[in-house]
Parts: sequence; C-alpha cells; structure tokens
Amino acid sequence: MIEKFRADFYQNFIKDDRWKYITEGLGNTIKITIFAVLLGIALGFLVAMIRSTYEKTHKLGLLNLLCNIYLTVIRGTPVVIQLMIIYFVVFGSVRINKVVASVLAFGINSGAYVAEIFRSGIMSIDNGQFEAGRSLGFSYPQTMFYIIMPQAFKNVLPALGNEFIVLLKETSVAGYIAVQDLTKGADIIRSRTFSAFMPLMAAAMIYLSLVTIFSYFVQRLERRLRNSDH
Repeated sequence: MIEKFRADFYQNFIKDDRWKYITEGLGNTIKITIFAVLLGIALGFLVAMIRSTYEKTHKLGLLNLLCNIYLTVIRGTPVVIQLMIIYFVVFGSVRINKVVASVLAFGINSGAYVAEIFRSGIMSIDNGQFEAGRSLGFSYPQTMFYIIMPQAFKNVLPALGNEFIVLLKETSVAGYIAVQDLTKGADIIRSRTFSAFMPLMAAAMIYLSLVTIFSYFVQRLERRLRNSDH
C-alpha cells in the first residue's frame, strides 16, 4: 500500500513538475478571491447606501430601482452563468485576461450579497442615532459617515468575513472559462494521469485548510467584537 501511495504521489505531483498546476491554481484562486471581495465590498457599499437612503428619505428613487433590478438579477441567476456571460458575451469581441473577467464576475456577484449585508447593518441602527446626528447639525451624509456607518460596519464585519469564505469556494467554477484555478489545476493533473483521487483530494484539502484558517480568524473577530460591547 505504501509503495502504491508513493507511486501515485510521484505520478500525480512529482513527474513533469505537475505540482505546479496546484500551486499556480492556488495563486489564481487567492488572487481572484481577494480582488473580487474588494470589488464586491465597494459595489455593495454603494448599493446599500442608495437603498438605505431611499428607505429613510425616499430620495434617489431611480437609482434605488436600478439597484433592485441589479439585486434581483444577480441573486436570481447562477454565478457560473454570470461568469460565462461576462467572458463570452460582454467581452466576447475583445481580448480580456481570464483572471480579470473572473474578478469582475465574482465581484459583481458578491456585491449583491454584500449590499444586503451592509443595508441590514445600516437599518439595524436605531433611528435615534439619526436624530442625534441631525440635532448636532450634521447633514444626512455626515450623519451616515460619522455616526451610522462606524456602528453598522462593526455589526456586519463577521458577515463580511463569512462572505469572503463563501466567495473563496465559489471561485472553483472559474474553470468554465479556462482559468487555471485550484480546481482546474487538479483536473488538469487528473486528465494527464487518469487518476482522480489524489489530485482532487489535494485540492479539497487545500480548500478545507483555507476555509478553516479564515473561519478561525472570523470567529476571533466575532469574539473581539462581543468583548468590546461589554
């Protein structure tokens, strides 16, 4: 059994430097995840501000309508379809880096969920906080940025951490547009060696390790935020 394991390990990872498919794929997976999260946070914050402003002041009606359409479409369709539409349809007539297309697709998808996370955080703040800000002479934008958003951001940080973890796993479908992410790297090895167990298990263990590490930091963040409330 040990000899068979060694032979399989050599065949899948050592021979022809096939381990590089895993490391290069991991690098692309992390790159896509980080930049997609940043794009998702920026887009989600903007959408949340528009929607919460409309709910509190009934202003920005047209922008609120566009945001609702965006949320309905993005949350109502699979991310893999969105990924292929962006790469094969939106940028079908031009050459675009596959990693960039993936960042755009996953970032736009993540933004829809981050928007609702931010909006729920804003709406959870008592209206008395708004009234207090206005009584101090702050305008609505000043009240939002100096009083409401710091409290809301603190409340939604754990949820944002969980969104990062979910997005990390969602990037495994990037191979549909031939991005060599971690999953695609393992699948390339499988296609070369005709041995599925070891490369796929290696990819699964790496995903599990990353999720475990990020989950640990999210839990620590949640405990620190709970302790700061006392």
